[in-house]
Amino acid sequence: MAETPRVYVTRELPGTALELLAEDAAIRVWSGELPPPREVLLEAAAEADALLTLLTDRIDRQIMAAAPRLRVISNMAVGYDNIDIEEATRRAILVTNTPGILAKTTADFAFALLLAAARRVVEADRYTREGRWQTWGPQILLGHDVHDATLGIVGLGGVGLEVAKRGRGFGMRVLYHDSSRKLREERRYGLAYVDLDQLLGESDFVSLHVPLTAETHHLIGERALATMKPTAVLVNTARGAVVDQQALYRFLKERRIAAAAIDVTEEEPISPSDPLLELDNIIMTPHIASGSVGTRLRMALMAVENVQTALRGQVPAHCVNRAAVRRWRQTMRSRDVSVAT
Repeated sequence: MAETPRVYVTRELPGTALELLAEDAAIRVWSGELPPPREVLLEAAAEADALLTLLTDRIDRQIMAAAPRLRVISNMAVGYDNIDIEEATRRAILVTNTPGILAKTTADFAFALLLAAARRVVEADRYTREGRWQTWGPQILLGHDVHDATLGIVGLGGVGLEVAKRGRGFGMRVLYHDSSRKLREERRYGLAYVDLDQLLGESDFVSLHVPLTAETHHLIGERALATMKPTAVLVNTARGAVVDQQALYRFLKERRIAAAAIDVTEEEPISPSDPLLELDNIIMTPHIASGSVGTRLRMALMAVENVQTALRGQVPAHCVNRAAVRRWRQTMRSRDVSVAT
């Protein structure tokens, strides 16, 4: 009788996801709110055939070296910059993600941030709670119109396209910049492809939707911010390190751009002493753009399905390092797992 595979899950999951996983595997779950400590993760990985991780879990060479049985890392996220993909491929470990689920939910939140920053919603709430509202006045908390404004989308992937659709619904002119042109989307949704400098210079609102790579690290830094309008609003629901936070602080403090609304920071959680938190023209939320009940459940179920598929000897549809597949199949056969070709 084949040995039951072992799966380590780095956080409690919503809905019935863990119950489904337990039907096929012996599971061990870290129940804390914070990520498992490094020593716990190392010890758990040593016995695991699979890891089900979150973007807050750093899965690097040391973790993989401590995990001789490990065959799949299922990341419950679209991004996977928390995992050393090159090392996983070298060790014939499949890495999977959960794409195509959170685009609309994240776009809803990105647009909520855009609207809130444009119309100073958070400032107005604070103004009211502090008892500063004395009367209606013609110049109190004036914001910027969203309708008919220019929206610049940096990265027209799934989320970026959904934000573009929402912008068109508000009658906005939508520009986009991406590593490649998307002609079908341009025609269908009335989008205009421009280079990054033109997008930054013409947009009233700039929304970031690129993955974190060596090329996009601090993509929005001193030079990019200097290119933006002084009345512009920056929205980031991508990855924190896409923006140089020190430069962003200077530009916001000096009112060289009007406002920012960010759901992600370079270090998460952001330090309570970070100077960005002292500014009144920035909205900051704790990485919750995909945080709807339905979306998080679907992400968890897909992450579980990725694990189950791999442990059955099949390549998951959402494998991100297909260069590892051939050697992974050989490894699975050596463990007497029936492998699909």
